[in-house]
Amino acid sequence: HNVPRPRHPRTKDQREHELQKIQQYKDLEQRLRQRTTNSLYDRTTFNLSSKLLRINPENYTIWNVRRCCLSSSILSSVNQSAKLEQFVNYELPSSQAAGQHRDARRETEGSSSTQPTATGNSTCGDEEIIRSELKFIIPLLIEFPKCYWLWKYRSWILRQAIERLSAVVSRTVWEEELELVTMMLHRDRRNFHAWDYRRHVVAQLEASKLGGTSMTEAEFAFTTDMIKWDLSNFSAWHSRSQLIPRLLDERDADVGARKAFLEQELATVHEALNVGPEDQSLWYYHRYLIHAILGAHGQGLIVRDFSTRNRQKYLEEEVAFIKDLLEDYVDIKWIYEALVEYTLTASMLTNDGHRHTSQPLMSVWLKKLRELDTNRTGRWDELEKQIKVD
Repeated sequence: HNVPRPRHPRTKDQREHELQKIQQYKDLEQRLRQRTTNSLYDRTTFNLSSKLLRINPENYTIWNVRRCCLSSSILSSVNQSAKLEQFVNYELPSSQAAGQHRDARRETEGSSSTQPTATGNSTCGDEEIIRSELKFIIPLLIEFPKCYWLWKYRSWILRQAIERLSAVVSRTVWEEELELVTMMLHRDRRNFHAWDYRRHVVAQLEASKLGGTSMTEAEFAFTTDMIKWDLSNFSAWHSRSQLIPRLLDERDADVGARKAFLEQELATVHEALNVGPEDQSLWYYHRYLIHAILGAHGQGLIVRDFSTRNRQKYLEEEVAFIKDLLEDYVDIKWIYEALVEYTLTASMLTNDGHRHTSQPLMSVWLKKLRELDTNRTGRWDELEKQIKVD
């Protein structure tokens, strides 16, 4: 962001070559538009969309045309695909289920050869088409990993697997998709599109349609691995925070287990902050844990119920830890911002005069924030007025 792209001078031949490519793209686009105007959503139109999308996957209209081609003339009808569900019981052992799936496919092939569907394709071809589409998208995702339309189209293709294939085959497709997303996150570990997509894939694998069970433990372990690899991975910390309430509920964690879990998470983020206190993502996760402590009065996210004294105790310990960071890091605004916020919060939990004794330090911290965060000087001035720092 805010980094100018370098401009490299181009030769006359290079410019002519680019103009030829642009004209080629325009010609392809014009041909496709003519066919869609005449509602010709067939293989020819489908192949034209492939050529265009390889050049420019950002053109969402072409992705919609491709969907129409698949639905109208390439994939079988959904009703025909649903016949396989009559033959496959997902709860059977995998070998037996696979055998019944093959028998169902043969029967469908036989019936479709004598009684073709309106689209002229048998259900057994849907799996091949769906897998082919997923493969088609992979090189585009590698080159354009943050293109919204690629992710949306891929999600649509995978939904076709659920609607048109048996539960056994569909689950295999989705499991392979999870493996692919894992590989992509290892390649580009901060890609928030991939993280959001992973949560979607996991939700589908957990759903009853695919015979799924909870994957919370495995996903929590995955966030741990990704955080160890890169402490600055905001998306990994965010996913972790989303998983924690469900994780503890599924573990049926009692009061002691929840308290131990909270302290372990605090220790984890302390270790990370000691290494990189300038990292904003770490402070966001630390704030999440603080809010979990403050909300522990009946239905807390981590600890269900803490007394006011316990909540204040934890806050004071966190303030003491952050003060220790100041000994080594004096010019990081996140430290001062956390000190101001947590000290004020702790003082509001009790009326023991803690707020008054913190005023001299508060004045120093706010002064430092004005120096380090000049764009928010007004915010710190207003805060100073509210707390009446001398």
